Amino acid sequence: MLRKKVNGTAERAPLASALRDMAGSAIDRRSFLKRSGLTVGGLAAMSGLSSGMVRKAEAAEPSTGNVTIQKSVCTHCSVGCTVLAEVQDGVWIGQEPGFDSPFNLGSHCAKGASVREHAHGERRLKYPTKLVNGKWERISWDEAIAEVGDKLLEIRESAGPDSVYWLGSAKHSNEQAYLMRKFAAFWGTNNVDHQARICHSTTVAGVANTWGYGAMTNSYNDIHNSRAIFVIGGNPAEAHPVSLLHLLKCKEENNAPLIVCDPRFTRTAAHATEYVRFRPGSDVALVWGLLWHIFENGWEDKEFIRQRVWGMDEVKTEIKKWTPEETERVTGVPGSQLKRVARTLANNRPGTVIWCMGGTQHTNGNNNTRAYCILQLALGNMGTAGGGTNIFRGHDNVQGATDLGVLADTLPGYYGLSTGSWKHWARVWDVDFDYLYGRFSLSGEKDADGNDKSMINATGIPVSRWFDGVLEARENIEQPDNVKGMVFWGHAPNSQTRLPDMKKAMEKLDILVVIDPYPTVSAVLSDRTDGVYLLPAATQFETYGSVTASNRSLQWRQKIVEPLFESKPDHTIMHMFAEKFGFADEMFKHIEVNDGEPLVEDITREFNKGMWTIGYTGQSPERMKLHMENQYTFDRTTLRANGGPCDGDFYGLPWPSWGTAEMGHPGTANLYDTSMPVAEGGLCFRARFGVERDGDNLLAEGSWPVGSEIEDGYPEFTMAMLIKLGWDKDLTPYERKTIEWVAGLLDKRPDAAEVGETSQTGDLPSDYNTRVGGVNWKTDLSGGIQRVAIKHGCAPFGNAKARAVVWTFPDPIPLHREPLYTNRRDLLDKYATYEDKTFWRLPTLYKSIQENDFSEDFPIILTSGRLVEYEGGGDETRSNPWLAELQQDMFCEVNPTDANNLGVRDGEMIWVHGPEGGKVKVKALVTERVGRGVAFMPFHFGGWYQGEDLRSKYPNGADPYVLGESTNTAQTYGYDSVTQMQETKATLCRIERA
Repeated sequence: MLRKKVNGTAERAPLASALRDMAGSAIDRRSFLKRSGLTVGGLAAMSGLSSGMVRKAEAAEPSTGNVTIQKSVCTHCSVGCTVLAEVQDGVWIGQEPGFDSPFNLGSHCAKGASVREHAHGERRLKYPTKLVNGKWERISWDEAIAEVGDKLLEIRESAGPDSVYWLGSAKHSNEQAYLMRKFAAFWGTNNVDHQARICHSTTVAGVANTWGYGAMTNSYNDIHNSRAIFVIGGNPAEAHPVSLLHLLKCKEENNAPLIVCDPRFTRTAAHATEYVRFRPGSDVALVWGLLWHIFENGWEDKEFIRQRVWGMDEVKTEIKKWTPEETERVTGVPGSQLKRVARTLANNRPGTVIWCMGGTQHTNGNNNTRAYCILQLALGNMGTAGGGTNIFRGHDNVQGATDLGVLADTLPGYYGLSTGSWKHWARVWDVDFDYLYGRFSLSGEKDADGNDKSMINATGIPVSRWFDGVLEARENIEQPDNVKGMVFWGHAPNSQTRLPDMKKAMEKLDILVVIDPYPTVSAVLSDRTDGVYLLPAATQFETYGSVTASNRSLQWRQKIVEPLFESKPDHTIMHMFAEKFGFADEMFKHIEVNDGEPLVEDITREFNKGMWTIGYTGQSPERMKLHMENQYTFDRTTLRANGGPCDGDFYGLPWPSWGTAEMGHPGTANLYDTSMPVAEGGLCFRARFGVERDGDNLLAEGSWPVGSEIEDGYPEFTMAMLIKLGWDKDLTPYERKTIEWVAGLLDKRPDAAEVGETSQTGDLPSDYNTRVGGVNWKTDLSGGIQRVAIKHGCAPFGNAKARAVVWTFPDPIPLHREPLYTNRRDLLDKYATYEDKTFWRLPTLYKSIQENDFSEDFPIILTSGRLVEYEGGGDETRSNPWLAELQQDMFCEVNPTDANNLGVRDGEMIWVHGPEGGKVKVKALVTERVGRGVAFMPFHFGGWYQGEDLRSKYPNGADPYVLGESTNTAQTYGYDSVTQMQETKATLCRIERA
């Protein structure tokens, strides 16, 4: 419950007083205005109200001190709302939403409106502490770095670098996220990950393997152009409240039907034209049921499929099995309703498809996301304004942290972990590849040539399974030793499933380090009495840098205030550890460091030099700052600047912004839109999967971006391709010499200022064309190949068909598979899960769990999701007094029929038991939001564990105002077959009165 922490009485504004006085009686409008003071004169003065009223921010008169306006970005969801902070003499005294921002247009949700408390909140970690004999003791930063550093080096020496897990954050800026991945590389491990693993990793895998890039294709703003909105497994009204404004604008202005498919009647569903309730975990069956009607009636876009889609005929064979009768048997949705929805989508094109974690967090999550993509391909809704797949990301920089490679399976820019990728980044970092290689341990296995295999190319342990890296028998883990040291750098552990197992792992670790503005549940979950360190990180409002919104736009935050208390920015802490570990000179070779703080702009410019794959190369600090200063010049729907200093750019230079910043590419607002030239933001599908498959053409046929000199499909650009086309003559001397250096023909990287007018002197080696020909658009550090391809109207990444069949995945065609903990045993003969297997270094169970019937003892399906009041693990939002007052109790939604059968009354305490032994004690919320046989819990709570209040275990003064059980204490095992995404949406539970 909310506890009073400070004394003092808040002043009540006149309007609030009027509302209080009128609460108990009916009142007409005239009386309301009179008693509120809002008569003619009152209305004229209304702009002066500040208590809880939205107004445009203006600097105060200098009589009370110098007040400046600093522009930042909200640190909660991925919409990217602008925050205008009023700062007086270094103190953040007030805030307003950014009226000029194309994203939020002067709006804030409850979380955004209270972000000042995130920085100034009294529940923050104020200084470094460590746990000694069960008590928290204050220590200095020097002591913390020395003690933590010594212990981690000891583990590295005795067990190898993979025995320390560096868990990054979706709350880091782009620059900090990039440094985090670079830091892990210099430490010598791929055991690094962040929240995207457990929110949208199945999106990235599924979408990227369909058409090339694994991100939101359009934008919140582009939904204004949609003629139909199809939301599945998402609840924007609570998870991304400001985004709902864009949906409702589309619904009202375009008379666009809003279709919401969800097992739970959410606040988003309350706005729906059509609400479809379906059984949790049956997304693929639902989409195939829709497509059955679309193909049966010939409503598909045949010409789009012919030109731009490969494998749809194979998918249609699977879809034919999903008759209305079979679809209803599996999903519970009547065939007549699905036919109506299918007809609505067919008759209202272009339509947008929106999904969130309701679709991703499943053992077959990659199947779900690919099915959603195939629905849009069938309808021809891709590459067009108002269409696309608008994948709403969760945290404010989960998109950016993913792009910057804070992941166990890639380097920045989705380059992967191949030796070629490591050599590319070694060139960017100006370090010897052999130096990086030597930082990693050997796996103990031999490759095909009999050489020792290095862990440098091995996918790391995902964050969803880090604790299995601690608990699993050493011989079952595909790395030299178990995880022994854990660093939580901006991550809430209660957002993960299987908390009882995580608790055991925390207690087994040699050391547990938490780096965060708030202590998080990591501080109290385990029963450790020592070996835990809490290091206070600064919030994003106490530093500056770029952040990437869900639509791929980059925005530049200004620093609002200096770091409060003894907190330090994350990149400063990284530098401190790098110095301790002895690789700071190499890691920061080309990054200026001032008084221990790396220069943020230098970090930006460094990743600009390497992230050619996704076009994070054109967004220089100067261009991003210019966009933020001139937000008002950008169109609210197209995001294109109309005049002004950013004329022609799309707001935030959404990636890809091809080539160098000097090239001036405007960014790409809508991916795969062939109706405009590539130079102006147009694109086609990426040629990522080769040029043919089983004799079939994988390249586009009769489709290309406007203005392309190649009027058909083509592969990705390489130097060899430029030579063959004769376009290599368009390269500048510097670009050619840089390509020669990348190809190994030059010993030293050329200096642009020193390169002469001629591109080559002396005799060329006989294998010149062969050697330079292998340099491609992703590895050319000059950007010349991209520039020349775009000069001729072509997309650097080629022009191919989208891939409806992903032959490299466990299910090449998306299949419905029952959740591991299913109560529909009658479906297992046709829709069973996978065989057990080992991947991502760990044994992973599927069939061995599903073959056990838990449904008799645990008959109710348990799902989880978000609330509008809180975000993520909830530590910072539950520590915010304004938000804490709104939702003080953890609860479980139970259908009235189930509640009556169980003898449970609304508001009573209940136990929710999971089949793996975890249980939580929460309040019952009896509601028809959930259907019969389904229960729902939010995942933002922590600080209770199986009925025990852990408040006393927090450091003094750092306990959140609101504590509660974590739903993930009762959530169970289950991981996606490609990405190890956790299952949170379709397990089982038993509910009892407490």
